[in-house]
Amino acid sequence: MDYRNLTTNEVEQLKRQDCSAESWDSIFVHPRFSTDHIRQVSFSGQVKLGIFEGIHTLSGGVVKHSGIRNATIHNCEIGDNTCIENVHGYIANYTIGSNVIIQNLHLMYVEGVSTFGNGVEASVLNETGGREVMINDKLSAHFAYILSFYRHRPELIKKLQGMVRFYADKHSSDRGTVGDNVHIINAGVIKNVQIGSHAVIEGMRRLENGSINSNLHDPVHIGYNVIAQDFIICSGSKVDNGVMLTRCFVGQACHLGQTYSANDSLFFSNCQGENGEACAIFAGPYTVTHHKSTLLIAGMFSFMNAGSGSNQSNHMYKLGPIHQGIVERGGKTTSDSYILWPAKIGAFSLIMGRHYRNSDTSSMPFSYLIENNDESVLVPGVNLRSVGTIRDAQKFPKRDNRKDPHKLDKINFNLLSPYTVQKMFRAVEILKELQQTCGETSDTYTYQSCKISNSSLRRGIKLYDMAINKFLGNSIISRLEKCSFASNDEIRSCLKPDTDVGLHEWCDLAGLIAPRIEIDRLIDDIESGKITKIKEINAVFDRLHDSYYSLEWTWAWDKIQRYYNLSPDTVTAADIIGIVERWRDAVVSLDRMIYEDAQKEFSLSAHTGFGLDGSIDEQKVDFEQVRGVFEKNSFVEAVLKHIEVKTDLGNGLIERLRKA
Repeated sequence: MDYRNLTTNEVEQLKRQDCSAESWDSIFVHPRFSTDHIRQVSFSGQVKLGIFEGIHTLSGGVVKHSGIRNATIHNCEIGDNTCIENVHGYIANYTIGSNVIIQNLHLMYVEGVSTFGNGVEASVLNETGGREVMINDKLSAHFAYILSFYRHRPELIKKLQGMVRFYADKHSSDRGTVGDNVHIINAGVIKNVQIGSHAVIEGMRRLENGSINSNLHDPVHIGYNVIAQDFIICSGSKVDNGVMLTRCFVGQACHLGQTYSANDSLFFSNCQGENGEACAIFAGPYTVTHHKSTLLIAGMFSFMNAGSGSNQSNHMYKLGPIHQGIVERGGKTTSDSYILWPAKIGAFSLIMGRHYRNSDTSSMPFSYLIENNDESVLVPGVNLRSVGTIRDAQKFPKRDNRKDPHKLDKINFNLLSPYTVQKMFRAVEILKELQQTCGETSDTYTYQSCKISNSSLRRGIKLYDMAINKFLGNSIISRLEKCSFASNDEIRSCLKPDTDVGLHEWCDLAGLIAPRIEIDRLIDDIESGKITKIKEINAVFDRLHDSYYSLEWTWAWDKIQRYYNLSPDTVTAADIIGIVERWRDAVVSLDRMIYEDAQKEFSLSAHTGFGLDGSIDEQKVDFEQVRGVFEKNSFVEAVLKHIEVKTDLGNGLIERLRKA
């Protein structure tokens, strides 16, 4: 835009409206600028002003005309139809967009050259350092995972840190920005902070050295009494009600509130934190903690729900806080649970009680880890039949609150995947080895500082076998239902994988499930200099996420051949029918177990506390009015429908195969 100088008449009019300037010649204005709504303003440095013709309707119906009133403005550019009033200190070194409202602000300024939080090191997992993640605007959970956990590749770490430093330097400036349509109301001190468009900032106490990456698609809300230093807050997130953050990254669509405090922590997509505290945690997507007495410390979590009073210890009071823990995706802790780090808990496991031994149950997914007489008792695979596990798997996609079209984290929501099923294969091997070593009649078995009862071991093998059949059957049905075939040769052609990538071990990079060999290839490309930018790394994550089902089939088809003793050259329709029948039996059996587990929620004991002043009949009616009738519960209906649909799906494919 071609700004102009103020005219002599405009200067005189501004003076009459109690305005002053260090130099009127340093003030430049829009060609249609009018002095009508500029009052009691002190200008210094170079200032550029837009037009002030629009009005703003505030909450409660209050109407404010755009303009600047009662403020000190230093070295700023202010866009069209912005309203600034009652700045108690000053605004300095900012470019402010159009249609912005700033009211009752104490201070907002940029001092020196700032990277606005980019490049800040958060000491995750180890408070004393060693796994620092350099936060930045483009940080994904997967980039952070590699940067934090691949310290055995020093050249890789050096290259990744160099990329972040390059990005931070590129975006450094001695001038901050406030995007369009931002509301800053009743705010304290804002120092060295970038503020994206459509952000709402009200009642916060202090923001220093950070970026608020709000946008039109997914605005950010910063609420009352928030204090944040050295931070980045991504689109769609809400931070309010006394939250305190120090050296933290808050990913997309997170919600932190109710006096939650955190330092040196990373919160990725859809995390929620209220009342409690976090220290040096890697909170992968959907890490949820709501309780005042809950502390998460020096651990990695994802898809996790932390119960009240959950706690961990990350040091032995000798060499400092050097220990860390891993709770793989889908973990849950009950009230008053405790884990002594170091420990590693398998995917989709429930942790109940207090555990003082350093257990590694990562090869036993979907398990219970229970305290009994000061011992850790492992119940393998039992969470596969839990209604809570299935309900969680269904709700995670529905609770993805990200509206930003550019999603930083590539999240795979699948309960059963090569990542979890490969662990089930290993679990079955381990459990059978324990049987052979200790004898099938042994009352208990010891594994990784945990006790496993005989009945739990046998049931675990059975449950894992069901889940393996379910996953492999799902994969083969998905592959063939889109195929046209009339002979065994055509079936074999349909079953042939699209690629040979994905045959071996898979990993979970905090939400992204991918073949380990592809991650190793990415790392090699970074170390060799073939990949040099953050956006190039994110492009690899995008590709792996988008091609997941193709890669999954490569892995599944290999396991199908081994598990069912088939050859790709001789497999027939009859072989596939046998697999589908086993799949159908496994799905129906697991669903019936889940149905029975859900039924417990409607048992007579669950009625306790209902119908407070009434008879047993009134208690029953009260319960049904509040909780509903079991048969009409939406989840129960969904389970029954799932049995029906899957049975029909299996029967339909079997019928097609018999005609081949």
